Amino acid sequence: MKRIFNFSAGPAILPLQALEKAASELVNFNNSGMSIMEVSHRTPLYENVHNETLQLIREILSVPAEYDILLLQGGASSQFFMVPMNLIKDNMIADYVISGSWSEKAIKEAKILGKKVNIAATSKETNFDRVPSTFNFTKDACYVHITSNETIQGVQYKKFPDTNGVPIIIDASSDIFSYEIDWKNIGLIYAGAQKNAGPAGVTIVIIRKDLYERESDNIPTMLRYSTHAKENSLYNTPPVFSIYMVNLTLKWLKSIGGIPGIKKINEEKAKLIYDVIDQSNGFYKGHAVKENRSTMNVTFTLKNPELESKFIKESEAKNMVGLKGHRSVGGMRASIYNAMPIEGCKLLADFMRDFIKNNA
Repeated sequence: MKRIFNFSAGPAILPLQALEKAASELVNFNNSGMSIMEVSHRTPLYENVHNETLQLIREILSVPAEYDILLLQGGASSQFFMVPMNLIKDNMIADYVISGSWSEKAIKEAKILGKKVNIAATSKETNFDRVPSTFNFTKDACYVHITSNETIQGVQYKKFPDTNGVPIIIDASSDIFSYEIDWKNIGLIYAGAQKNAGPAGVTIVIIRKDLYERESDNIPTMLRYSTHAKENSLYNTPPVFSIYMVNLTLKWLKSIGGIPGIKKINEEKAKLIYDVIDQSNGFYKGHAVKENRSTMNVTFTLKNPELESKFIKESEAKNMVGLKGHRSVGGMRASIYNAMPIEGCKLLADFMRDFIKNNA
């Protein structure tokens, strides 16, 4: 069977090892005579998978005991309103750092709720080609929200801002499980699974337990973090198959050395493509400044925009898909999440060199 190198921003490529394991168990999970999709979430058959998944997340990310790990639905976009709904109480004000399209969406949802928010920093004036480096934080802010990696613009924090003890809320949807986390000032991390953790359908939320105290009485039951924490993320029927796939994906990640192992691989993959961009004498131009380049999403334009459709067509003929960039940036975007094999990045780098020779 021919496997395609899927450079899409998400849903994204999954580890072949995880897919093959799922395929082998699809109609008969754990010799139960049923698919995991048919198993009741109230039985040990599923609960074992559920609890093991939570433990794998805690182990791989070294999550301290004072944090709960939740498996929710609604994608990271639901967290754009759940975070302010649960964590901005009464007359509190929250700081937001705007580094791209997704952090803009996050602050928009907080404003819809009528919450008090402050833009502590933005890089919009440079078309989000970097993350901000100077911040105007509010005194006594209830939290600081950042997006660790902007999927569309391809910019990534290499170090989180110093918030002087104010809890940091991180949308880590496109780079979770790719770096070690210093939990010192972290209040909450959330991530849709469909880029680095598994398929679409489940959202990982890691929350510091003291933050439950901020919940007000008028929050609907299903939208309270404490509801899901008390019920071990089993208050309602969870997305069982998606969680099962996260389980298999994290087992694969653990088998290749966990965060230290994948970090080394990811840096090597990104370097292959960025080197071609830097050595192309202007044929390719990276969108992000070098110090903020993402190791997850490599964004670049071509010197001649008229060649973009040809680039896409010829790359697809070589078994590479999903390389068209977002309309707000243009050009190309190679999403090289954890599960992208290094062979895919080598193939893309070689193709990019050949494309220069044939179209210079």
